[in-house]
Amino acid sequence: MKYYTKTDVTFDSAGVKIAGHLYTPDGEVSGPRPAIVVGHPGTGVKEQAAGLYAKRLAERGFVTLTFDAAYQGESGGEPRGLEDPAHRVEDFKAAVSFLSVLSEVDPDRIGVLGICASGGYVIPATVTDHRIKAVATVSAVDISLQFRNGSDGKQDPAIIHGMLAAAAAARTSEAHGEGVGTFPIFPETEDQARAFGQHAFEGWEYYCTDRAQHPRSAKVFTWNSIDRIAYFDAFRFIDLVAPRPLLMIVGTQAVTSWMTTEAFANAQEPKELFWIDGATHVDLYDKDEYVAPAVSKLAEFFLTNLTAPGSA
Repeated sequence: MKYYTKTDVTFDSAGVKIAGHLYTPDGEVSGPRPAIVVGHPGTGVKEQAAGLYAKRLAERGFVTLTFDAAYQGESGGEPRGLEDPAHRVEDFKAAVSFLSVLSEVDPDRIGVLGICASGGYVIPATVTDHRIKAVATVSAVDISLQFRNGSDGKQDPAIIHGMLAAAAAARTSEAHGEGVGTFPIFPETEDQARAFGQHAFEGWEYYCTDRAQHPRSAKVFTWNSIDRIAYFDAFRFIDLVAPRPLLMIVGTQAVTSWMTTEAFANAQEPKELFWIDGATHVDLYDKDEYVAPAVSKLAEFFLTNLTAPGSA
C-alpha cells in the first residue's frame, strides 16, 4: 500500500530541462512539509536507488524529489552520457529552487540526500547553498577519487593518465567532426565483471541484470567527462557544511568506505557517521535488510533537523 502520490515534474538546471519525480505524502497536515532532494548514484536514474529512498522517506512524511542528472535518463542535454560534476552540483541547487516555491513545501526546511556519486555532489551543493538545512549521504563517493585512485584507493596512477590521454584524443577527434567519443561503463559479461573484483561485479549485477537494470540508466560515459571529473574535489570544503548537520551512512563491508571516513574526519560538528553492519557499497542501494535501517536513521536525522521553528 502506498502512502504518497508520485507526480512527474520538470525544472530547469542551467538551461537544461531536468526530469524528476515528486513524492507527496498522503494525509492532511496543518502547514507545508519538510522536503528532501534525493540524488541518484553515478550511472543511475531516478527510478532506481534514489526512487526507493524517496518513496520510503515520503512514507515517513517528507515531500521528496528525485531526478535524472542533466545529459542522462529522461533529462535533456547533449551529448548524452556526459558526467559533468559542476553541472551535477548545479542540478541539486536547481532541485532546491523547484521545491522552494511549492505550496506544500516549507522552503526553510529543505534537506538533501546523496547516494554514491551524489553523496559527493551534495557536499559542495550544501556548502554553497545555504537554503539546504541538513545533508546526508549513503555510500558516498567522490567520483574524482573513484576514477583517479579506484574504488579501494589503490589503483595504479597510470590508469587515469591513460584515460586522460584518451579523453584528449577524443576531443581532437570531435574537433575533426567525428562526433563525441564514448566508452562503456560496465563489462559485457558476468565473468568479465567478476574478474574486476567483488565491487565491480556488484555494480554490474545491479545495473545490468534483472536485479535493478533500467533502460535509461547510463551504460556509457562520454570521453570528455573524464577531464571534467579528474580535477573535481567533492569533499574539499566539507568543513563549511557546519553549522548545518551532516549524516554519513556507510556499510561496514563497503570497499569505498575510506572515502566516507576521510571526508567525515574533515567535517565539523554537528556530524554523525552511521555504520550499517554487513552491508557493501551496493547493498545499500536496494537490499531491504540494509536499506530499512538506513531509512530509519535518515528519517530520524531529517525529522530532528528539519523541524519547524517552535515545534521541537
